[in-house]
Amino acid sequence: MIKLLIFDVDGTLTDGRITYDSNGIEQKSFNVKDGMAIASWTKKFNMNAAIITGRTSSIVEKRSKELGIQHLYQGIHNKDEIIQSIMKKLNITWSNVACIGDDLNDYKMLKKAKISFCPADAVDDIKNICNIVCTKNGGAGTAREMIEYILQYNDMDDLKSLWV
Repeated sequence: MIKLLIFDVDGTLTDGRITYDSNGIEQKSFNVKDGMAIASWTKKFNMNAAIITGRTSSIVEKRSKELGIQHLYQGIHNKDEIIQSIMKKLNITWSNVACIGDDLNDYKMLKKAKISFCPADAVDDIKNICNIVCTKNGGAGTAREMIEYILQYNDMDDLKSLWV
């Protein structure tokens, strides 16, 4: 059973673009359908989620809090080490983990996870190793697609009724 979802940010929860305004303030756009699915996973279903990203952004911290994501790690270059720590805290193994990523810095976690996902516009090397290549591009509902798949995979029909 999948008990932990791990998300990369840029290129998965966002379309991968990083925009700065004239004052140098960073902007990101997140998909509301992804947010609904993640918040349901964490708040309604009481399941664990993590964001592990190589960049650091106050926007990601704010979004993480809104969605009830319990584990947020930014500025990370060794995602493996962080995931091992989270799994130890939760007393789970890789067989309980699903990950989504889009680029080479996500390679190791995607290879180790029980189920790995990537957006339709992920780099080819990542598409080639993932169990599921989503039909949507990064930032366009891939997290929602992932969670809907996990609910079916986990045979969580009783939780599906909580969507409404």
